[in-house]
Amino acid sequence: MDFPQSDALNRLPKQFFAGLVQKVNRVIAEGHDVINLGQGNPDQPTPDHIVEALKGSAGNPEYHKYSPFQGFSFLKQAISTFYKREYDVDIDPESEVAILFGSKTGLVEITQCLLNPGETVLMPDPGYPDYLSGMAMANVNIEFMPLLEKNAFLPDYGQLSDDILNKAKLMFLNYPNNPTSATASNEFFEQTIEVAKARKICVVHDFAYGAIGFDGEKPRSFLQTKGAKEVGVEMYTLSKTYNMAGWRVGFALGNKSVIKALNLVQDHYYVSLFGAIQKASAEALLGPQDCVDELVARYETRRNAFMDAIHEIGWKAEAPKGSFFVWLPVPEGFTSESFADLLLEKAHVMVAPGIGFGKMGEGYVRVGLLNEPDRLVEAAKRIGALHLFKKPVK
Repeated sequence: MDFPQSDALNRLPKQFFAGLVQKVNRVIAEGHDVINLGQGNPDQPTPDHIVEALKGSAGNPEYHKYSPFQGFSFLKQAISTFYKREYDVDIDPESEVAILFGSKTGLVEITQCLLNPGETVLMPDPGYPDYLSGMAMANVNIEFMPLLEKNAFLPDYGQLSDDILNKAKLMFLNYPNNPTSATASNEFFEQTIEVAKARKICVVHDFAYGAIGFDGEKPRSFLQTKGAKEVGVEMYTLSKTYNMAGWRVGFALGNKSVIKALNLVQDHYYVSLFGAIQKASAEALLGPQDCVDELVARYETRRNAFMDAIHEIGWKAEAPKGSFFVWLPVPEGFTSESFADLLLEKAHVMVAPGIGFGKMGEGYVRVGLLNEPDRLVEAAKRIGALHLFKKPVK
């Protein structure tokens, strides 16, 4: 006997990244050496001192019981200390922090926490596809904010109608941006807060790549801008900063009413994270940060090697200022998907087609800098051998 799925599940979008994995696995199964630049899964191990903290805490019988529903106070205090140290932002650990099972969980939950069916969300286009999952579950209306190269991949609020802005209850932003790798300035965040206050819109800033900025520029936290906590929250994850993707640790910070709503829904879904993971997470936030500096330097070295290599074959694009992605235009005559498929079949290089991130992603592909420089250079050489670009004259 088969039982039908609920309407909520039937509204869920197709999992974009699962489709990419299937394509890669098929070509690998045919015996080819595939350089996978299509995913955003950190390739380095979690730093040793964090792993050791987990090992040392796992034997503590106190952590074998249910954790406090909303997390241990020591982790929330560590989060507060981390934000003060890194961004000079004051956070009340008890009322302005929600511990998340990875930031993706919070990003999916928040639409269900704050909106009723039929209400309106502002979604960046292109944008992280999993924002749509929470919107589908909440059965809300979506209005897209185009991220255009001419606007440095920032939304232009002046191009959104008064009708859309007046209906909107929630806005998603993400800088450094996935997939475009763009970064945001204080001036842009000031403008965002002004719009959000005037229209009573809650802002959710996805700060997953907050640690990864290049050329000596540290990415800016939304909460650093005056008035940010009045209008929204920021979501941070340990996945990228400390290579802890599989640990599933994130947190939301900011507006007390939003934090209260997130904590409430999680009280009904979970009983917080395993205590030893919380202890190790506190060690990550409070312990030595050399590992973060070394990681960012590694990504910058990879970025430089890859950008030099693609310029050598005639593929022109601006070097990313943050994240571990490169957003690249496709050659004339291709769609983002047909170009990505060609690279996989002929060069055995996987990239993510921009259309998977939204309508405005058409004409681009996303490359992840999650291989060492020699493999990134090799990928560029394989692509160059297809003679799709006009090589620069020396």
